Order: sequence, then C-alpha cells, then structure tokens
Amino acid sequence: MEFCVNVRSLTHVTRFTLLSAVALIAAGCGGGDSCQDQISLGSSASCGASDSVTVDFPIFYVKRPVPDPLTTDPSNVLELREFSAGADLYMRSSASPSALETNITGTMTNQLGDVRDLDVSYDGKKVVFAMRFPIDPDEDDEENQRSTWDIWEYDIPSATLRPLLVDPTPGNDDERRHDRFPHYLPDGRIVFTSSRQRISQAVLLDEGKPQYLAQDENDNESASLLHVMDANGNNMRQLSFNQSHDMDSAVLPNGQIVFSRWDGASGADAVSLYRMNPDGSGLELLYGRQPCSHVATNGNTSCVAAGGAQLPTPIQFLSPRPLQNGRLMALVRPMTGTEDGGDLVTIDVNNYVENTQPTLANAGVLTGPAQTRVSPIQINTEPDEGSLGGRYRSAYPLADSSNRLLVSWSQCRVIENTTTVPCTSQRIDPTNVPAPVFAPPLYGIYIYNLNNNTQLPIVAPQEGFIYSDVVAGAARTLPPVILDRVAGVDFANELASQSAGILDIKSVYDFDGSDRAPGGINGVRNPATATAAQRPARFLRIEKPVSLPDDDIRDIRNTSFSPAGRFMREIIGYAPIEPDGSVRVKVPANVAFQFSIVDANARRITNATAQGFSSPLHRNWIQVQPGETLTCNGCHSPQAANAATQRSHGRKELFAAVNGGAPATGLFPNTDPALQGDTGDTMAQARSRVMCRLSQGFACNPSVNVIFNDVWTDPIPAGRAKDASFDLCYSVGPTDVAADAADTNIKHVCTSRIETVAPVVPFCEANWSSNCRIVINYIQNIQVLWDKPRPSGAADNVCTSCHSPVDVANANANRVPAGNLDLTNSQSDVQPDHFTSYRKLLFTHNAQELNGTMLRDICVLPRDPITDACPDNGNDNNAGNDFVTVSAPMNALNARGSRFFNVMSTAGATVDHRTFVTEAEKRLISEWLDIGAQYYNDPFLAPEN
Repeated sequence: MEFCVNVRSLTHVTRFTLLSAVALIAAGCGGGDSCQDQISLGSSASCGASDSVTVDFPIFYVKRPVPDPLTTDPSNVLELREFSAGADLYMRSSASPSALETNITGTMTNQLGDVRDLDVSYDGKKVVFAMRFPIDPDEDDEENQRSTWDIWEYDIPSATLRPLLVDPTPGNDDERRHDRFPHYLPDGRIVFTSSRQRISQAVLLDEGKPQYLAQDENDNESASLLHVMDANGNNMRQLSFNQSHDMDSAVLPNGQIVFSRWDGASGADAVSLYRMNPDGSGLELLYGRQPCSHVATNGNTSCVAAGGAQLPTPIQFLSPRPLQNGRLMALVRPMTGTEDGGDLVTIDVNNYVENTQPTLANAGVLTGPAQTRVSPIQINTEPDEGSLGGRYRSAYPLADSSNRLLVSWSQCRVIENTTTVPCTSQRIDPTNVPAPVFAPPLYGIYIYNLNNNTQLPIVAPQEGFIYSDVVAGAARTLPPVILDRVAGVDFANELASQSAGILDIKSVYDFDGSDRAPGGINGVRNPATATAAQRPARFLRIEKPVSLPDDDIRDIRNTSFSPAGRFMREIIGYAPIEPDGSVRVKVPANVAFQFSIVDANARRITNATAQGFSSPLHRNWIQVQPGETLTCNGCHSPQAANAATQRSHGRKELFAAVNGGAPATGLFPNTDPALQGDTGDTMAQARSRVMCRLSQGFACNPSVNVIFNDVWTDPIPAGRAKDASFDLCYSVGPTDVAADAADTNIKHVCTSRIETVAPVVPFCEANWSSNCRIVINYIQNIQVLWDKPRPSGAADNVCTSCHSPVDVANANANRVPAGNLDLTNSQSDVQPDHFTSYRKLLFTHNAQELNGTMLRDICVLPRDPITDACPDNGNDNNAGNDFVTVSAPMNALNARGSRFFNVMSTAGATVDHRTFVTEAEKRLISEWLDIGAQYYNDPFLAPEN
C-alpha cells in the first residue's frame, strides 16, 4: 500500500528531510500522473522503511473504519456523545513499522463499538480510555441501542481490562451519564469529562427543583464538565461548573490541569484553554479567549484581513498537551467540516494570553505571535476544503527529551474520473467546475521530529481505516502533586458548611490597569471630595444561569424566553461597592455565576454611561470552590470595534492593579477610624475585617435587597454629614438579622417594599444562604404591577385604567391605549402565549387609531379609498412596515437604556407618572430587564409544548 505527498507543496527543508527518510516510488499514484514530483510513504514492506524509528516502548492507538459520509453526520467538536461504530483499542509492542498489531478490545465490542481518548499513567503501566459498546438490536429506539461512554483501563504488564466507571442508568441517551477524556493525575487519581454533573444535580435539589442533566448552551446535549475520581473509580467529585462543555484535560508541569472550555455565554461561542488546580480551585483563562487568536495562522499578528478578504473560519483549541520545552501543543480545527482533522500548533502560554497579548511581565517586550504551527507545510483548516499539507487528527509528545511527537496524519486526496490522486493547488481550487471531490481520509501513525521537521511512518495508513489517538506506553516525569484544600486548615469550616466562597475585587474602576473612576480612585474614596451620589458604581449584582432540562424532562416552549435569547437567569444577591470601587462578599460555591456593576437604582451600567463610567456585560462564567477566595484587580475594557485590538483579562499577571489601597497608617482619608485597615487594604477588605466574622473568612453575606448605609464618612474631618441611607427592598423589616451584628449594610431595617408577590422566599430576606435565589417571572412578578390598584390623590388608579383598549368609565367603549401602550393581561394577537402587555413593552408594534368605534393600525400613507388597505410606502417589500410603528419602551438586558424609566421619573407633558410606581417596584422591573426580560425564569413554571 502506498500514498503520495506533493513535493511541490513542501518547503525546501521538509522536502529534503522527507526524501531522506523514505523511498521514492516511480509510479502508482494514479490519475495519469507519474509520481515524479511526489513522495510515497508506505509500510516497511512496500516502501523499504527500516526499523530505525523503533523505540523501546509499546504504542496504543485507535483503529476505526472511515465513516460513510452518506449515513454519518459531520463530526462536531461540541457533540461529545458522538458514536462511530467499529473502533477498537490496539497495541504494538514497539513504535516500529514491523511490530505486530494486537486488538485489545475487539472481543468485547465485536468490532462494533467505539473507543476514544487514550492516556497513559505516569509509570507507563496503564492505559485509560473511553469506550462505548455497540448497537443492541433488541432495542426499538436507536438512541437506546447503545450503551454510555464509560471509562476503562488496560493494565499493560498483566494484559487485563477493567471498567473504572460504567453508568447503568436506563432510559434514552439524554438521561444517561457519559464519561469521556480520562487523564491521570500525578497522585494517581483520574480527571475526566462527564455529563454526570454530580454536584450540580445536588444544587438543583437545594433549589427545590428535581434532579436532571442540564443542557449545554446550544440546547443540544447534556453539558459535560470536569470530574475527578480515585484510581479505582470511587470518590467521584465534580470540579468545574460551566454551562457548556469542559473537555480533554492534561496536567501542566506545575501540577495544574489545562483543558479546553467551550464558552457559550451571552453570545460567545469558542473553545479556549483554561487551567485550574486538581481540586477545582484557581480556575482562570490560560489562552485564546479573543477572536484574533482563533483566526491566527503562522506569522499572522493581527486578524485584519487584507483588501477586504474574508477572515478564516475560527479555529478551536483542542487536546492541549504540554511539551518538554515549556510550550503547550494543541490541535486546532473549526467546530465542524474537517472530518476531525486539523493543524498542530505550539503556544507560548507562559508569556502570552493571546496570540499578540503578552503577560504583564512581557508587555512592551514581546509582541507575538504566541502561536506557531508545528509543520512548515501549510495546513488548511477551512471546512469542506482541501489541505495540501494534509491534516492531523491527534498528537502525543514523547517524554524522552527527543523533541518528537507521535501523530496521526492523513494526506489530502481527490477523486478524478473514479481514480484517487493526491491534492495539488489546481485540483483543490474551490472555484473549479465541477467542484473537487475529496477522497476519504487516510490517517496513519508517524513519529514527527520537531528538531528537523521529519515525519517517519510507524503504522502505515490503510484504505478505509483511520488510525488515531496514539499514545506511548512509556514512563513520564511525575509533575508535582497539588494537594486538595482542607476545611479548617486552608479555609474556614463555616464556608465549607455553607458551601460558599469569597469574591474579592480590588476596584471595579480598574479597567485593565487603567483608573476609570470619575476623578480617580483616590478622589471618589475620599468623603471630603466625593459624595455617594458622585460615585457611579454602587452595587455588585451576582447573577446565576438557570440550568435547562432536556425536552424529555421538560419540553419548554420557545415563547417562554425573550428577545434576548433562549436562556433564564436568577439573582443570587447584592453587595455594596465601597467608595474605592472594591468589593468583598461571600458567593455560592459550586455554581456558575456572573456579576454586574449596577447604579443606585439597581440598573446595570453598560450600553449606557453613568457619570462617564460604563462597565461591559460579563460574558463568561465564574466559579469558586467551598472556601476559595477568588481575587481580581477589577473589570475589563469594553470590547473594541477592531477585533485586532481586543484584549483578554480573567488571568492573573496580565495587568497591574491601580487601587493601591490604604496608606501606611491603614486609615483612609476623612473616614471613620473604626474602619482602619492594614496597609494596602482595599476599603472592602478593611470593612470586612471589622464588620464580618473571622469564622467566615472576613467576608459578609450578600443581600437579596439593595441597601445603602454610609459607614465611611467621618463628618468632622470630611466637613459634611454622612450620605443618606436608602433601601430598595421586597419587604419591610430587618434583613439578615442572624448575620454580622456590626455590619449595618447587612443588618438593616427595610422601609421600602413591593406590595405584590416578592420573587424570593421570606427566609432569604432575613437570612441569606448560598441557596437563596431571586426568580422573576413576568406573569407572577411584573404583570401584577400593571394590574395593581394604586392610590392617586383621593382615588385609586390602576395602570390599565389608561393603558388598555377599553374605556371602562365610558361604557366599555374602544379607545387607543394611552401612549399606544396596552398593559392588559389579555392574550396577545401576535403571540397567544404572551400577555399583550409583554409584547407592547418589549417589541416594536403598530400605532393605532380609532376608525369610528373600532381600533385599527395607522398607515404610513393614506389608505386606499376603495379597499381601505394600506398602500406600500415604497421603503421595502414587507407590508408590515407600511404601518406607523411605536418603539418598545423597554430593552431586554438594558434597563438603563429603557425609556420606560424616563417616563416614570419625569413630570411628562400630559400625565405625571413619578408617583405611580414605587422605587422598590422600579428596582424589580430593572433587574428583570437586566437579566434578560424572560417571560419565565423557572423552567418548571414555563408551559410545555
């Protein structure tokens, strides 16, 4: 067997080394070409390759048939349950073309199962992998005909197989637990990716929901997250809490875990590299969050396409593996369209967070690129196109200081006149008519030498099969063991029992090392130079995603969501932002969360500037382990319009903190001396030491209410009185009475309230816990505000008294609702699943007029005198735009940008609305808008299809 590589597509060095390594074959590539310009790489028998590449360790790999493209969906990075029948685990006693091949799993799978994700123990004696058993023809439903992806281990000395983790859960694929990507940790445990969501399901019970497997953010399959277990499969624990997949980890030389994370929050859609400690603490971005890194090619230091050309399809960073030279290797490929193949890159993750963004220590010194392609041959990662340099499917670094890789590689081939021939630039030109027809991939296994770019065959490719997932059964240097943190030793016992961690922000005015506070941080923190009203950032709101169940658990109608997208959100609570912009607050552990910077009205400061300050929407999920303190300098700058100038944050060592903290005396200027801190303390740290308990890590609880008390101003040296206290509460009465007695921001008696149903249980208003959630549904919590009788002078008013199409006071006559805004709970004629009020508040709608006694839409042009129809206004072909429209008064995700609040806070030309809605009610409406204005934020209240 033989195959051809086009020599003309290779660099001079690579041509020389490949020619030196293999025998030239005079003919046999087909298609009428003589192969005179091609290299034939084949088995040792047919190509004369010697055992010069033999090394003294066994190799393991997966051999599978090439999937039938007519019956198999294209592979997708984000589909972890994918099953391709016929794969098995194979072994060769040495990395030699002449070594015999042994099928290890064939007797169990009958060569109808699937095997993936191989890793070798550090002593080189065990191989761990994921296996899924074949189709069971006795099952009616095809999804039920397969078992789950389970974790198995092969002991090399004894040649025995054993299951480590098998899920016996009955039911369809979405109800089962799938386990993938197992990797050994230095202490002998195994980290793996699983849809079990072990802790997340327990949190659901604590929230009063049934247990279910949360779906990923594409609502495609159960989210698979990192878990860890003992070497025997016991003591399983969930490590990561993403809303989408965390995949394919490896151990870095410092003992941390690196893995591929799919970020799918709020419009983001990329697989980047993250790292954490083996106990799940210390999660942070490692590399590749910005778009430019995802379109970078070798030598490309920007992602600005020349001459208006289209940028490449984004690549995703997969299968990270540390190299002995300190760099990190990754397989890069698009989400789909390349048959699991891609390019190999090495990345300088020690000095860069993005392709052209270095760490702080290297700022102004290094400019990139951080990414370097392994092969000098150009490898194309565009979907459904040919690649002259072929493509890689997997790679494994050898740990013998030789700077070599075991790789799975396939050349590019096309079919011409029923004959398979190698790719050339002309043959794969996408403008060809007819379009090129690509032959199936032909993956073999090779040793790639990074020193001289030679690639020598070990397992010759075989037509109709794919060789991949190759690993070496050799011992490796053991990285240091990072011990799990222990309650009572490394952190307070109370934080463990409360399942809480701590969020510590130095200053929300710190934007990537730039002071964005009006007048500077030193100015706004000084009561003598700035009042509370002059500080734009007032509260930190902590927000949590709602995990959505599979359709078999709850088939939620799309109308349950909002114009902002198919998601639901809950609010965990609020914390005061201290005058210097700092925050220190307890947060729930073991959940994904985000936070927003809000003003004194509890409206997010984004897309609308507050006193010259704006904070972008947080677009990735954060987590803490019990007892963990997550620290950050501040916020990040809004994303630049030019993608080439966008920078990442979310990793330490990127920017210098601008908040220097307390002076040497520990006392902030003109502040209460009782809150004296240590040198360098932020105001939040100083206040927490005084007002929050040592047993809880000197961090106070958040509150489900919005409360402000001026604890900082010392009236005599400041030359002014303290700022007035205020609250925006759901209920009148004390909050958190059982918490820290000294913390007046928590121990507070609320004076404001909403008279309708509060979106939180009463317990959480008095005693916050990590299970407290603010859940706002439109019907139960917002519509009731429009239906509520309100005192106005001597008479009672209801919003719908004016904002309805029927005049109750005038014999129920039809009328145009005030402001063309119908706030009734009638069924919408546009979307029957919604109240009319919801549609009018959030969607552009047609203005109406009375035609006699009947309502009708107002035409842009005069109606036809005969047919009474609206004529085409000539602006478009959509008849709906022939009407005069009214813009929506509310904006989902942007309360500050909603003109509704302008109307409610001004006298108005005809009606003064200022007293119609209370400040506490405005707070409720504001937070509902900011978290997405969903019709429902509870999947079990939302109607089913």
